[in-house]
Amino acid sequence: MGFFDRFSSKKPTSAPASANGSDATHAVIAASATAASSSPASPAPAVGSVKALLETAREKLTAKDLPAAVALYEDVLASSAGDRPDVLVAISGDLGSHGHVNEIIELVAPRYDADRHGPATGLNLLQAYLAVRNPDAAQHVLDILFGLQRPELEQRLYGFSNAIAEMIAAPHAAPPPGVVGGAAVGADAPKVALVSISKPIWFYGLEAMATQLLPSKEGHLRRIAFAQLALPNYPDLVAAMKKPEDELGRLSRALPLWLAEAFYFSPSYHPVAAVAVMNPPDGAPAHLMIFGAEWTTENLRQLVDTSGDGLDFIVTGALRVHAGDYEALLRVWEVKTFRERKTFTARWTPATADEALAKLHGDVRAYMEWSPDSAAFAYVPTAKPRAWLDTLGGSLGLFLVDKNVIPLAAISPSAEVLAHATQHAAAGEAASFAFLTTRARIAHVDATVVVSGDVTLARSPLVNAAKKIFV
Repeated sequence: MGFFDRFSSKKPTSAPASANGSDATHAVIAASATAASSSPASPAPAVGSVKALLETAREKLTAKDLPAAVALYEDVLASSAGDRPDVLVAISGDLGSHGHVNEIIELVAPRYDADRHGPATGLNLLQAYLAVRNPDAAQHVLDILFGLQRPELEQRLYGFSNAIAEMIAAPHAAPPPGVVGGAAVGADAPKVALVSISKPIWFYGLEAMATQLLPSKEGHLRRIAFAQLALPNYPDLVAAMKKPEDELGRLSRALPLWLAEAFYFSPSYHPVAAVAVMNPPDGAPAHLMIFGAEWTTENLRQLVDTSGDGLDFIVTGALRVHAGDYEALLRVWEVKTFRERKTFTARWTPATADEALAKLHGDVRAYMEWSPDSAAFAYVPTAKPRAWLDTLGGSLGLFLVDKNVIPLAAISPSAEVLAHATQHAAAGEAASFAFLTTRARIAHVDATVVVSGDVTLARSPLVNAAKKIFV
């Protein structure tokens, strides 16, 4: 299942520029494989020829020449190469990224065989049927996928099952973007942008102290991405994304920021945190994205493709809450094989959050053989992770507002963010840095909040030097 395709109608040719090490790039549709046609296959083109044909078809799609692209795809599919999963992955992916859902159904559905081609194509085909609001066909594909008896897909398939049930119950409702089955198609579709945060979020604004605060990154480094967590079973995603972020949404972004921050201060890793923003059509204000389903291997490939220098590991996951009980699930993926290597879970209540989150953080560090780097600023995992996550989430929101990625109305009230940062400003050097950069951003983006006054900070030469930057 690819959730990016529920929002992206066009694969970008270049990533939008951003400041201070943040890279925003439109996400693209998840690709998948299709099945054999019952008609006799023509001789397969040479491997190079197939690749060239697919690239030419992609260029035709970019030039908005759909008939020419479809003709090329039909030529490939009519050959024996048309039964190759890699070929069908490219075809369905490119059509979907350009919003041509009907063509996915026409070209893929007659060829799909779940036993032969696996679940990836079925998941994309299922989403295509949901996008055109055909619950009967979607249900048929869902039954086939359940029949594969793949435990790792069960949770996602139940998400599709819920989407089909909602569609049957409200057959005339518009499919909402942001939930399973809410595919947005065409030029007027919303688009999702992934924003890559490549340094600790509290560092932005302290670039003048880079050599003092950040360790040097040299030699062979393991590149790891921490992806925004999904919120399965989140109620009314569409309405929620139009409101200021809530606690769960903030945590879904803050947890990967926290992990990426720690791995930045390890000599073996070069981390990024990947969070998402939805850009509605017609120039409407952008807002923070909420994912209703977990990332899949196809989505991982998309992230790798947009990462520039490639990735070695990706950490994805999900976050749930029920009656005050929280659960976080993290999955570590090895990019070379796109295999899930390890899962971690943590459960907590408000009273046990610090202990459970600290253990989760420590377990991930231990499994990935994390070790601290040497620098003037000595990174120490916080003893109060629940409060720190709110600090990171608030800092991220203000950062995105300051860079004109989202409007001020999309995040928590600035006064609340500042009050929280002030309360914890003396908890350590990093907390003091976070307060200073948070206060500076609020002063820049929200004139309604008073940011003056003395605040107790951690006693440190580095903190004193940072204070002088904002005088």
